Amino acid sequence: MHAVIRTGGKQYRVAEGDILRVEKLDGEAGDTIDIADVLLISDGDNAQIGTPLLDGKAVSAEIVKHARADKIEVIKFKRRKKYRRTHGHRQHYTQLKITSIPGA
Repeated sequence: MHAVIRTGGKQYRVAEGDILRVEKLDGEAGDTIDIADVLLISDGDNAQIGTPLLDGKAVSAEIVKHARADKIEVIKFKRRKKYRRTHGHRQHYTQLKITSIPGA
C-alpha cells in the first residue's frame, strides 16, 4: 500500500516504513505528526484519488531528526569585469518515518 502526500510544496510517494527528507516542520524528534494533504491512496488493485485531496484521510509519520543538508555554493561571475560573488547555503530539513497509511 502506498500514498502520495504533499508537504513543503512538494509531493512524495510513500509507503509504511519509508524514511524521507522534507522541508523543515515544527515538532521535536520522536513526535508523531499527521499529514492531512493526501492526494492518493492505493493498495495495488484499488486506488482512491482526491480532487485534489482525500477528505478525512491523514498519513501518520514520526519525526526522526532535524538537520541541515550539505552546503551548496552559489557563485555569481561576470567575465572581464572583475565581478565575483560567492555565497554558501545549507537548507534545513526534517527526516520523517512513515508509520501508518489509512486503508484504501
